[in-house]
Amino acid sequence: MNKIFPDAASALDGVLADNMLIASGGFGLCGIPERLLDAIRDSGVTGLTFASNNAGIDNEGIGKLLRTRQVKKMISSYVGENKEFERQFLAGELEVEFCPQGTLAERMRAGGAGIPGFYTKTGVGTQVAEGKEVKRFNGEDYILEEGIFADLAIVKAWKADETGNLVFRKTARNFNLPAATCGKVCLVEVEEIVPVGSLNPDCIHLPGVYVQRMIVGAPYDKQIEFRTVRERESA
Repeated sequence: MNKIFPDAASALDGVLADNMLIASGGFGLCGIPERLLDAIRDSGVTGLTFASNNAGIDNEGIGKLLRTRQVKKMISSYVGENKEFERQFLAGELEVEFCPQGTLAERMRAGGAGIPGFYTKTGVGTQVAEGKEVKRFNGEDYILEEGIFADLAIVKAWKADETGNLVFRKTARNFNLPAATCGKVCLVEVEEIVPVGSLNPDCIHLPGVYVQRMIVGAPYDKQIEFRTVRERESA
């Protein structure tokens, strides 16, 4: 089975539809599947729900799809760098499900493992717990969180071999791994595809069994949200 596609648009062909739930890897602008996000924007699909740690920033990452009003709901942990996100949420134009960061990662992991739900202490007694089942274990309350089963997963990796075995680089590993496992179909963009046998089996982060389609997205600019540097002291 050939998993390699020439570009993002062709990799998405036949798997995109309106009103999908998409699990997207990345953290801020680190390790985001930007080529696939651009192609989703260009496809014109609407009514999307994204499960992602955040929504990028204005005009970067998922922020591009917010600008074009293609996103109806975000399941996220942090959205503080996106003014358009804030505007749409406050105007009632965007539904938001805030989810503690560790809980979001575990919800994706659970979905990938076929686990429909799990109990956690995180969020007990807060707005996070509203409307959720509460159960006591050893005299302490836990809330039930549901696993995320996405229609599509889009992630970014550093290297892949031709069968889809993936290696993530440093902090770009973030949410990419759990997001990749919880989608019915997983699309990956990588910086480099190498021949089978080139990768050390002990260094594989995600087995190729989870990956259906891949593209090479390089070169990347690898932007950051903002840069903070120390002011130069006078002599």
